[in-house]
Amino acid sequence: MSTVTIYTKRGCSYCELAKALLNKKGVVFDEVALDGKADAAKALFARVGRRTVPQIFIGETHVGGCDDLYALERQNRLDALLAP
Repeated sequence: MSTVTIYTKRGCSYCELAKALLNKKGVVFDEVALDGKADAAKALFARVGRRTVPQIFIGETHVGGCDDLYALERQNRLDALLAP
């Protein structure tokens, strides 16, 4: 499986939904909590141009947020992205 990284903040329901889908699919992911990490949040914004969380990467591909992840699942495209 491709490496998955998800940037989150505590108390974010969309972060929890995204992680739930990844867990359901058996995906092991790296979670980067941005709570209290202003420099990391700035770096993420510079990289993707979004301030919202979650922000999800599969390999080097920026998937987007929770809605984007679920859209890929509905379109039957998520499994292909997760494949090695």
